[in-house]
Amino acid sequence: MQQRSSRAGLAIAVLAAASFGFSGPFVKPLLEAGWSPSAAVAVRAAIGAVVLAPLALHSLRGRWATVWPARWRILGMAVLGVVGTQFFYFAAVERIPVGTAILIEYMAPLVLVGVAWVVTRRMPQRVVLIGSVSAFAGLILVVSPSGASTLDPLGLASALAAMLCCAAYFVIAARPTAGLPPLALAGLGLAIAPFVLALTSLVGLAPFQTTTADVSMLDTLVPWWVPLLVVGVVSTAVSYAASITATSMLGSRLASFVGLLEVAAAAVVAWLLLGEVLTLLQFAGAVLILAGIAFVRSAKPDAELAVVVGPDAGPGATAGVTHRGRIRRSSRVG
Repeated sequence: MQQRSSRAGLAIAVLAAASFGFSGPFVKPLLEAGWSPSAAVAVRAAIGAVVLAPLALHSLRGRWATVWPARWRILGMAVLGVVGTQFFYFAAVERIPVGTAILIEYMAPLVLVGVAWVVTRRMPQRVVLIGSVSAFAGLILVVSPSGASTLDPLGLASALAAMLCCAAYFVIAARPTAGLPPLALAGLGLAIAPFVLALTSLVGLAPFQTTTADVSMLDTLVPWWVPLLVVGVVSTAVSYAASITATSMLGSRLASFVGLLEVAAAAVVAWLLLGEVLTLLQFAGAVLILAGIAFVRSAKPDAELAVVVGPDAGPGATAGVTHRGRIRRSSRVG
């Protein structure tokens, strides 16, 4: 039964990565047409929230009592998982090469491995280390980062912030649900995200610019809402719902490594839609990423990091580490 659940989780995670892969190639024409990153993220989140609303409401029938105890988890998903990851990534690509920004952001799985190593004081299993090296090497080949000698400090800082938000997203998604359905977590997080972005724009932290001009796609002009609709439905509603569901089944570490397939998927979509050439090295990189995922999946679940913070974990609960799937909660006095 557990093996069947793992296979189902892997299939859903691959679906999520492939769906996320549509984001960049479809958002890029909007940014080139004059959309600001905050506006693009806000509208895609709003569309995703509307699409998921019926499913999220249906999943909450008889479970409305689970929403309030999970309020900090939902807010974390909105602020870090949706707004932080997307906004900081788009802010990074405005100042540094796209390949470099993606490479930094998708070091998130290595961050999770490193944090688990520090917290548990136990070296990761050999297969995890091998998988990390293989996946990272494959990521470098797929993104083919620019060899620029200097990087804009603000762009570099934005990419690092995107990496941390991405890592936090997988941890939040992997936390015990306490009865909150994954679809509800995705839908509520997406619904809150536009308001967070609107607030940042009101206080002057991020410009909010849109345009109704046609955008260039597939060597033709299409209405501005076409790429937004694709991104909102496929790369937001489907991807976040699938990703959160898969992460709750696989755990943050394995799900984050499977998420690296998003980079390969984005390269394929960019090849089909934008005419960007795929090289043999990029195909080799995709194979290395798959090999890395296989190594990480083969690891025994003996030291998966689970962060349990905030009211969801009960009064005074602090971060805990789980061994063999069990969550340890500790109380803090004084």
